[in-house]
Amino acid sequence: MNKYELAVVLNVKLEDEERAAAIEKVTGYITRFGGTVTNVDEWGKKRLAYEIQKMKEGFYYFIKFDGDSTTPNELEAHIRIMEPVIRYLCVRQEA
Repeated sequence: MNKYELAVVLNVKLEDEERAAAIEKVTGYITRFGGTVTNVDEWGKKRLAYEIQKMKEGFYYFIKFDGDSTTPNELEAHIRIMEPVIRYLCVRQEA
């Protein structure tokens, strides 16, 4: 099992329940594709480095998980089409 970290930026216009549902959906994808979520870190609303879809802010989440080498590819394929997600990045952490 490899260790990964997924950074997700959600639309700033989402309500609390919608944000929670989106993160729950992402963690559900991780477990569905054979991963194990170890930590979900919410950083809250932060200013974006540059404007994305006419938004200057977004809600940042960092999700650490363990999984095999196919988990990130499957995960990114599903996150890519999620409406509330404006940016994401999945990286493998070195041991």
